[in-house]
Amino acid sequence: MNERTDRLVTIGRLARQTGLTTKALRHYDRVGLLEPAAVDPGTGYRYYRPEQVAAARLIQTLRAVDLPLEQVRACLAAGGDQATVTERVLTQHRRRLQARLDRTRGALHRTDHLIDEGITVTMSGDQPDSGTISPDQRKLAVDLFNGVWRLLEQEDRSVEDDDRMLHMAHASRHHWGQVGEAVHRGRGEWQCSRVYAVLGRAEPALHHARRCLDICRENGIGDWDLAFAYEALARAAAVGGDKAQARAWAEQALAAADDIAEAEDRELVLSDLESIPGLPLFAESSTGAGDHGRASE
Repeated sequence: MNERTDRLVTIGRLARQTGLTTKALRHYDRVGLLEPAAVDPGTGYRYYRPEQVAAARLIQTLRAVDLPLEQVRACLAAGGDQATVTERVLTQHRRRLQARLDRTRGALHRTDHLIDEGITVTMSGDQPDSGTISPDQRKLAVDLFNGVWRLLEQEDRSVEDDDRMLHMAHASRHHWGQVGEAVHRGRGEWQCSRVYAVLGRAEPALHHARRCLDICRENGIGDWDLAFAYEALARAAAVGGDKAQARAWAEQALAAADDIAEAEDRELVLSDLESIPGLPLFAESSTGAGDHGRASE
């Protein structure tokens, strides 16, 4: 070995100091992510330099949020720009995770729609797209709502996609205003708020969230619709940078969630609260991916 082992850190000690397992450290050696400073030729024991502890801790932190190995590698290789590169990588990773959550919400929504409307009805016609004009206004409202979810699921939307998603959300809400009940109008307002929040536009997101809450209150709508109205307000406030107000609305959403009849629906609310940026308090009380997708039942 080229270095004295008494100046190095054993793999077991490195594991204890960083929270990584020795198995993970051996794997990171094999893939060239974190190579030991020395390996005993007789025993195969791995030894690391003390300054590699920081790199191992960064690996543990990034892998804990499922950041792919190649992107972890990019962060480690950034040198003096490590903080800037890591922030950029994590921002991109968050967008991918959000798209993954939206795909889950969309799948849940479409599953609920199949259960409520019947699979034979859904299969009786061609799959609609954003340009389809249906003679059935209710079906058009549903198709537009589903189309918005499909766009939300895309990880790399273009500016044109964002515009189309926004117009489709408003169009769906318009049609629900013509043929739907109060609960459908409220859910349409919720979707408009979510789209604006995703696009980073706090003021209209807050406006539509308030309209969602107003509709719930004026029509005695409770359960998960009311909880999601508060969730939308919390998300809009967070997008606008008002963390105190976002937390206050999130507390109301949690309180409303206690009154949700179905455990699965309650979990959806808690999951959506967890996905609001800047509200780590709720990460401890919720898991998974939320879904307000059943709005177009």
